[in-house]
Amino acid sequence: MKKSVKFMIAIAAAAVIFIAGGFVFNAVMKDINGTQSGEAKNCSVNIKSTFQYDVAAELKKNGIVIDDSVWSLWMDKHYPDFEYINGEYYMNTNMSYEEIAQKLKNPDISHKPVTVAIPEGYNVFDIAKTLEENGVCSKADFYKAVSTTEGYSYSWLSELPVNNKNVGFILEGFLFPATYELAENTPAAEVADKMLDAFDNRLSSDITAFCAENNMSLYEFITLCSIVQEESFSIESAEKIASVLINRLKNGSKLQCDVTYFYAKNLLDYGFSKEVYDSYYTYRCPALPSGPITNSGMEVVNAVINHPDTNYLFFFSDLNGDFHFAETGEEFEKLKKQHPWQ
Repeated sequence: MKKSVKFMIAIAAAAVIFIAGGFVFNAVMKDINGTQSGEAKNCSVNIKSTFQYDVAAELKKNGIVIDDSVWSLWMDKHYPDFEYINGEYYMNTNMSYEEIAQKLKNPDISHKPVTVAIPEGYNVFDIAKTLEENGVCSKADFYKAVSTTEGYSYSWLSELPVNNKNVGFILEGFLFPATYELAENTPAAEVADKMLDAFDNRLSSDITAFCAENNMSLYEFITLCSIVQEESFSIESAEKIASVLINRLKNGSKLQCDVTYFYAKNLLDYGFSKEVYDSYYTYRCPALPSGPITNSGMEVVNAVINHPDTNYLFFFSDLNGDFHFAETGEEFEKLKKQHPWQ
């Protein structure tokens, strides 16, 4: 009698397993074929990896597939060399595996990795153009992202003159020039933050010490560096130009640097006021412009910090690209006659 009961229990258990297995097999086949019952739910699936394991997990999390292992096995059989593209995909829960695979070939919003080089001396306009050309973000979005300090968490941002109506793009000068690994269709603020982070990583005690010793704010220092960046052709010329500009600032003389005209004109053409234009053009403003005119590399930053102690008040470059420096206006005029410059 006991053996008969045990046998019946075993038979029942086997039947349950068989039936359950049948249900699982049926559910998997419906999932593969996209014939599962119920209303299809639409969703956006954000693929951030090129590894099938991660993609399968993301599909399962969003309800696109019921089992990530089954999906991976199916892909290994049907598309063993499939290459995943980072991006956002608009899908629904009733898609077949074949439909999913085809969909994953073309993201609705691509986040394909892209390498973007931002050279020393690129200003906001140059950077925005480069980013748009590489499909990272639009120029308009980038201009908006660098027009505010809100949303960025760096302590030194509190030193920037955010309420100065004559400042153009407040983050100009702090968008560190480097080669960045970005992605297509990245939010502009995220891109700007990467550049600010690169600057933050290079904000050394040498910089803060120089600012303290010369009674300069960080903003004024970066503004000075930006002019040197645009005026110089080499580290040696950068160091001497920095000495000229610092001497002129100490003497209360206008800087009168032609490079500031071109940036001021860009601001005016973009839509900033004539007052902003005047405040950046150093033939009109009394000392430093209202803000940086470009983004400097560390070589120029260090050249400014390590500038020689001179009495130079004037400089120019001749037609061969050689720089000449003078202590007096008379010496300056003589040098210009000796070395053709225009």
